[in-house]
Formats: sequence, structure tokens, C-alpha cells
Amino acid sequence: MSDSSKYTMVEPPAGYAGEGFFATKLSDVVGLARANSLWPLPFATSCCGIEFMATMASHYDVARFGSERMSFSPRQADMLLVMGTIAKKMAPILRQVYEQMSEPKWVIAVGACASSGGVFDTYSVLQGIDKVIPVDVYVPGCPPRPEQILDGIMKLQEIVKNESVRRRSSDEYKDLLGSYNIK
Repeated sequence: MSDSSKYTMVEPPAGYAGEGFFATKLSDVVGLARANSLWPLPFATSCCGIEFMATMASHYDVARFGSERMSFSPRQADMLLVMGTIAKKMAPILRQVYEQMSEPKWVIAVGACASSGGVFDTYSVLQGIDKVIPVDVYVPGCPPRPEQILDGIMKLQEIVKNESVRRRSSDEYKDLLGSYNIK
């Protein structure tokens, strides 16, 4: 089946055709804008932070993906990158940073320590940040290569592009936050 037989094309109404006009859904435009202007907040505690620095450098250049502006204020960021070992004493601080971010917000757990505690299966290390905040994308590795971090950002961009504009006000999302005791 050819691509042209899948779709039925109709003529646009009078006055809505010509150069500079196109038709799409508002949710698609909002998703595209959000996905290509993510403002990262790096929360780096150990070696994964060094790999993230390499991701920001000229060789890998995360700016190509719309994430050039690093934000060190949670109120001005919408993508939280948690990198490295998170001690249980630091979990409330991580949660506070997450809660201070405005909606919509997304989280990437970078590396084995942020994802599952890594090799530190001890009483003092949080065994995955998903115990305290919801995570959208997990990037494996110890530490992950800059290419893997870029891949995680691109996977998050796909999630953001396809996310409904109304998802954040849905009952399902409120239940997810409720499971973390976040209002």
C-alpha cells in the first residue's frame, strides 16, 4: 500500500491556503515546543556528574537538543537529571528540589546509583530515586557514557512530544503523585 492511498486529502477552506499556512493540532505544537526547549537541572553527586559535564562540552553538545540553558534553580527548570549516589539523608533534599519545580516537570535517573543504588547496597544509600520521586527515563551505566545520556534526553523528548497537554491534570497523574505523598 502506498503512502498516498492511506490518507484522503481535501482542499482547504477559502482564505486558509498559501504560503505560511499549515494545519495541525495545538497539543502537537505544544509538545514539540516543550520537547525542544527542556531546561535541565543537574543534581550531580558523584562520577556521573563528570560524564554529564562531558555531555555539555563541545564534542557532544547537548545544546543541539534544546537543553543548552542549565538551570540551577528548581523553579526555572523542567528536566531534573539525578546523577550519582543518593544517600538516604539526601533523599528529602532531592524530594524538595523536585517539589519546587513547576509543572510540567520530568526526571531522568542517570547511572546505576541513581537508578538502583548501584554497587552500594548499604544501609545509608537510597536504592533508586524512584523510592522518593517519580522517574520518567532511566539511563544505565556506571558511569554512563555521554552518548547514553544524550540518548536518555532524546527518549525523554519523545515522551514529552507525545504527552497529552492535559496529562498533568488527569486523575492518573494525581494518583501517581499521591503514591509518593506529593500534592
